[in-house]
Amino acid sequence: MMTTITDSAVRAALSRVEDPEIGKPITELGMVKSVEIHGADVAVEVYLTIAGCPMKNTIVENTRAAVQDIEGVGEVSVTTDVMSDEQRRELRTSLRGEEPVIPFAQPNSTTRVYAVASGKGGVGKSSMTVNLAAALAARGLSVGVLDADIYGHSVPGMLGSTDRPHAVDEMIMPPQAHGIKHISIAHFVEGNAPVVWRGPMLHRAIQQFLGDVFWGDLDVLLLDLPPGTGDIAISIAQLLPNAELLVVTTPQAAAAEVAERAGSISLQTHQRIAGVIENMAAMVLPDGSVMDVFGSGGGQAVADRLTTLTGAEVPLLGSVPLDPKLREGGDSGTPIALGDSPTAKAIQAVAAKLAVRRESLAGKSLGLNTSR
Repeated sequence: MMTTITDSAVRAALSRVEDPEIGKPITELGMVKSVEIHGADVAVEVYLTIAGCPMKNTIVENTRAAVQDIEGVGEVSVTTDVMSDEQRRELRTSLRGEEPVIPFAQPNSTTRVYAVASGKGGVGKSSMTVNLAAALAARGLSVGVLDADIYGHSVPGMLGSTDRPHAVDEMIMPPQAHGIKHISIAHFVEGNAPVVWRGPMLHRAIQQFLGDVFWGDLDVLLLDLPPGTGDIAISIAQLLPNAELLVVTTPQAAAAEVAERAGSISLQTHQRIAGVIENMAAMVLPDGSVMDVFGSGGGQAVADRLTTLTGAEVPLLGSVPLDPKLREGGDSGTPIALGDSPTAKAIQAVAAKLAVRRESLAGKSLGLNTSR
């Protein structure tokens, strides 16, 4: 007995197909141009947001697979067209509203925002950002990384990402790697050209990355800050007052002292410090012995000192062993956190603590000074 294929059945199947960049069903996004049924055969035409859409093949294959799952369906063909300027404008408005805003700064935002900071360069702040993002994404969370280190941008390379963002009616769609959405000034400069900007331009760049990029419904946003307490750290505090600080240091006493300064900025910006991460801790040698290349105790010293300064508990979230493979993973674009080495497990343990809030913030004052 032949099953009759209906338009409603086809559209119900298409409602399970999501745009990989936007994360919403193509039926909700107005991307289904037409459905034609000829007996058991089905032809679907899908709108792409732009010509040369990098996700075209994925959308086509997922659409075909969804329709083929309908009982009794015969041949399935999927073709594509490109949205008009007006359709793209309507899409942007439906997703972001008439005026772009920073979604993570809105009262109803459920995204956990962590600004990864360090007092000095060379302590592995960017490596920690990328590997924490990879570990969180591996736990099934929707994760984004904003490379806020404008002068020392390195996130795309560490993620092994060579794709570029593209615009849909002035809404920037970020590339993805290892399931992580990310944006960096590296996407907008040629080769290894330096960025020579003053403070106001840095602020505007961060503002655009937060407001003009379509991040979707993120569970976690990680910001890789430049070292120190300069313009960008202040801009992040202004634009994202709910961002929590993650302070990265090494066990070395001198590095710990400088890291303390990066954390103590929270006294002026009224941001919460989520914790301290000690990177480049004891190195396990092939014979099983342990070598404290950079000393020991620096991470706990920073956590204790910041607890005293802020009057709130600042935990040491973890000590990540020194491992040459972490550097190798950064160079190859494969985060070490995706493996099962001692270093990977240490990063995964930190990510597990960040994945869940320690306590509810409902009804509690965040200590923000609105007069500034």
